[in-house]
Amino acid sequence: MAEVTVVFADLTGSTGVFESLGNAKATQAITRLTQWIGKVCQAYRGHVIKYLGDGVLVVFPDNADAVDAVTELQRVHRDRIRNWPDQLKMRLQMGVARGEIVEQDGDCFGDAVNLASRLSDLSGPDQILATDTVIQHLPPDTLVRSRSLGALEIRGRVESCLVHRIEWQAEVMSESFTVPATLTPPAAQPAAALALIELCWLDISTAFASTELPIFLGRDQDAHFVVQDPRVSRRHARIEWRAGKFFLEDVSSYGTWVRFSDSAAVVALRRQECVLLLEGEIALGAPFEDFTVPTVSFKFADGKMHLQKK
Repeated sequence: MAEVTVVFADLTGSTGVFESLGNAKATQAITRLTQWIGKVCQAYRGHVIKYLGDGVLVVFPDNADAVDAVTELQRVHRDRIRNWPDQLKMRLQMGVARGEIVEQDGDCFGDAVNLASRLSDLSGPDQILATDTVIQHLPPDTLVRSRSLGALEIRGRVESCLVHRIEWQAEVMSESFTVPATLTPPAAQPAAALALIELCWLDISTAFASTELPIFLGRDQDAHFVVQDPRVSRRHARIEWRAGKFFLEDVSSYGTWVRFSDSAAVVALRRQECVLLLEGEIALGAPFEDFTVPTVSFKFADGKMHLQKK
């Protein structure tokens, strides 16, 4: 078995493109984009395994080539869609993992393939999530910067996985970014540590401790956080605490949208989950473009802080 770096690149926002352009033109637009993704990866010595609708699976023998390819894809794609109409913008979300794979009958299999796919699902638009192995295999003099998200539980895996977000934007700088040569595993969080998440909608504000989770947001009076709106399902979204992180899962009929405070990008969830990394907003039942959508804001604190009600 060969050890490679696996990249799963996925386009978000394709549903809106189909609604705006119709099936034939939308399919052509998505195909052109995925073919372009494949060509860029090939230019960085990647091997395209297959195209999956609005996604591309690629393997790279060299780890640094893979990271260079995904960062270049994000930079170029951001510039090319800058002036596109919002309803036609499709952003990239990516997952990167390194490990041994088996190639067979034009496909590939292995834990790294599954991890790359899961990380792509967990990432938001314009984001790149990578395993710790990918970051550790970068050369000591790399200019790549990443932010450690800690150990995350990945659906389908028994063991948690150390995950990093690669910060590809040239204008983004932060002291909290890490360089691969100095990375050390994060210290285990004490079992007694307490975290709080505060949810606010209109004049309703409620804080939940991590020990009280999971909780449900929904229209039903039995929900832990009630949002009365016909677009909100009886049990619309679930928040749980895993591996030291808050996770939001959509369990609704019409979908859930998440927007973080550090970005205008929106994560659209349809029976999927994402990590709540920063404070932000949750739209229930309709996207943020609908100014009437019920929007729940959320923020975090540790158990020692006092949460002020809005």
